[in-house]
Amino acid sequence: MMRIGVLASGRGSNLQALIEAWKLGELNGELVAVGSDHEEALALKRAEEAGIPHGAFPLSRFSSRQEQEKAILTWLREQKVEILVLAGFMRVLSKEFLQDIQIPVLNIHPSLLPSFQGLHAQRQALDYGVKISGCTVHFVDEGLDSGPIIAQEAVPVLPGDTEDSLSARILEAEHRLYPEAVGWVVGGRIKRNGRIVVKL
Repeated sequence: MMRIGVLASGRGSNLQALIEAWKLGELNGELVAVGSDHEEALALKRAEEAGIPHGAFPLSRFSSRQEQEKAILTWLREQKVEILVLAGFMRVLSKEFLQDIQIPVLNIHPSLLPSFQGLHAQRQALDYGVKISGCTVHFVDEGLDSGPIIAQEAVPVLPGDTEDSLSARILEAEHRLYPEAVGWVVGGRIKRNGRIVVKL
């Protein structure tokens, strides 16, 4: 089974969705590593409770972000990770990291990309006045939320929505979509041709 690694920075709710799908045999692979750039991240506790090897790589331990990324990459290789899933990892991975890792890297973003890239996507959607938002699973490339799209789920923007209320509904969609899309990639159920990704 393909060995899946996860990087997370915070509470790890998407990680928990992946753990639950893994326990049900829905990921077509095995969760073998969870890393974080914060020692106190709840994601690490979730990994510990699930019996998944985990490690913390706070920037304060390193002389530079480059050294931090080198340590993360070395650790992922030690764990023999074959696909990397970002689950609320709040660092933009460098061009050098993405070139060196040489395995697929996936991310989920709380908008219907290419709309509202970057931080505070839900606030951007509300400020723009869109009627539909959602979430997107995509391959990570060297741009900001610009990689080929694997899957999307639409979420309506309701009258009176706040950033918190819209974020909560989009997060529910993320918890459904991310494990499913990761399962497709791990199980070889997608075909990629440049920017175009097709589910088989």
